[in-house]
Amino acid sequence: MITLRKASERGLTKLDWLNSRHTFSFGEYFDPKENGFSVLRVINDDWIAAAKGFGTHSHRDMEIITYVLEGAVEHRDSLGTRSVIPAGDVQRMTAGTGIQHSEFNPSPTQSLHLLQIWILPEAAGIKPGYEQKTLGDRTKGRLSLVASHAGGDGALRIHQDADLYIGALDGGRSLDKELAAGRKAYVHVSRGKVNLNGVALAEGDGAKIADESRLKFAAPEDAEVLLFDLP
Repeated sequence: MITLRKASERGLTKLDWLNSRHTFSFGEYFDPKENGFSVLRVINDDWIAAAKGFGTHSHRDMEIITYVLEGAVEHRDSLGTRSVIPAGDVQRMTAGTGIQHSEFNPSPTQSLHLLQIWILPEAAGIKPGYEQKTLGDRTKGRLSLVASHAGGDGALRIHQDADLYIGALDGGRSLDKELAAGRKAYVHVSRGKVNLNGVALAEGDGAKIADESRLKFAAPEDAEVLLFDLP
């Protein structure tokens, strides 16, 4: 079963420096039908104005993944991490027992576009941590594993039995992915358009997936998708 979540139906936070679309309930946006899916709790699609950003704030007991689509984000945290994350990089921050951080667009002219993803951890009270990876061209033409419980081999390590794949498809190409019995999945289209098992999705659309053994992505135009394999 595939349940479509249209981009236009997502929640919205709009400020003079921020345009954020919320796939699931977040902040002042609340939809009782959209409080996450399996262990996936947040997908925020954020546009941040030049020289603006989120000041220092706290998190705990959450696995937070940031994927930069355009521009770059400057990250600082209470672990002493100072990093600039450019487009095409993914970052994982384990909030665990507690962490403070800030996210800022360092460009004086260019806007920043990123996805921020929150996943519930397998346990509370994990030691906070930070990790960053560059994807390069390894997502082109395939679903590349970019975050998993085991980590390694180019993938971020997250403290949950969940896998995140990113795949970039040229127009006219397709990809297949098998799902193990009992697993769920969520798909988010970050660019372009795809057909997922015959269901049409456009940029910003998502889909909850249950009781499907195989997923087929067909791209009528250049596209990029995020696939979450979930318990």
